[in-house]
Amino acid sequence: MFYDLVVSNRSYRRFYEEHSISEGRLLELVNYGRLSASGANKQPLKYIISSDKEKNQIIFPHLLWAGYLKDWSGPKEGERPSGYIIILQDKKIGTSGVDHGIAAQSILLGARSMDLGGCMIQSIKRDELQTALHIPDQYEILLVLALGKPKEVVIIEEIEEGEDIKYWRDERQEHHVPKRKMKDVVLTL
Repeated sequence: MFYDLVVSNRSYRRFYEEHSISEGRLLELVNYGRLSASGANKQPLKYIISSDKEKNQIIFPHLLWAGYLKDWSGPKEGERPSGYIIILQDKKIGTSGVDHGIAAQSILLGARSMDLGGCMIQSIKRDELQTALHIPDQYEILLVLALGKPKEVVIIEEIEEGEDIKYWRDERQEHHVPKRKMKDVVLTL
């Protein structure tokens, strides 16, 4: 069961935009991040949530989507996320180390358990988004999680050592994600 949850937790980039996510659902997901491990238990992460269409429209243009897909600038209208969780670092508390990655993974696994999907986005026009949302300087934007009901098929492709790791889309717009084989990631020393 956990295996299926992990395998189905892909970077989804197209969604059924009309499928709304309640604020309560987003808060439930944030709670998974809040309860996740934190280096030295500092807990420097803060979160901004959005399931509001107007706020979502402010967030969307500040995100850069799928760098390997050079001919695709992101989801078109109707396929955009219906919710976002912005993960911030409270600079007054300290640095997050890898806390934001741990929290993001917990949130995305939680989203999959709710039949939702998401994409962890680190390519962000941070200064512009910070200004657009009036985020105080005390907070640094670390990640944006784009969330929604997935509208795309993501296929894992096992590759041989040395083959290209760049994801790609086929003619049916199915998203293929190359993954190294188990024998190529476990070292026997």
